[in-house]
Amino acid sequence: MIYLRLFWEFFKIGMFSVGGGMATLPFLYDMSEKTGWFTRSQIADMLAVSESTPGPIGINMATYVGYTVGGIPGSLIASIGIIIPGMILILIITRILEKFRNNRYVDGAFYGIRPASVGLIAAAGIMVCEITFFDEGAFKGLLGGDLSGLPGLLNYKAVILAAVLLVLTRWFKPTKGLHPVIFIAISAVIGIIFSFAGA
Repeated sequence: MIYLRLFWEFFKIGMFSVGGGMATLPFLYDMSEKTGWFTRSQIADMLAVSESTPGPIGINMATYVGYTVGGIPGSLIASIGIIIPGMILILIITRILEKFRNNRYVDGAFYGIRPASVGLIAAAGIMVCEITFFDEGAFKGLLGGDLSGLPGLLNYKAVILAAVLLVLTRWFKPTKGLHPVIFIAISAVIGIIFSFAGA
């Protein structure tokens, strides 16, 4: 039964996460709340692993979740579940796109999908920032009126690392052209040395 559920949950993600791998994050947050298979903070870990390994983010995350829930069969089933909708849609689109390429309704539909993709990716970015830069328990406490967690609300290590990376990748000429993998590797080492997990 768990394998059927894995397949169905990731099939839905594959069907509706328009805009690439980052657009799967809102669906994963929803899955986390519904199933309890993983926590919100584990999603940030999954994202870090998926971003630093070869392959599409969505498939990497499906494989990761499938493995934690159902071992190797679970990882295969979740990966197949997220891939199948895209394969079906591509087969359908290649059949009809040539015929409808200049149709104004089809053109309008594709134009309308763009803001939806941007919205999903922006929502995912905000959720990742919340998990990365803020302590979730302290944040919820503040919303409930408990000010005792205010000093520990912000993860200063993560904010400093993000600021340094932003400067190095955008404005510091000697490092601006370096490959993103170098920054990912350096960030991983810094995270281990300075114990970001305990921040």
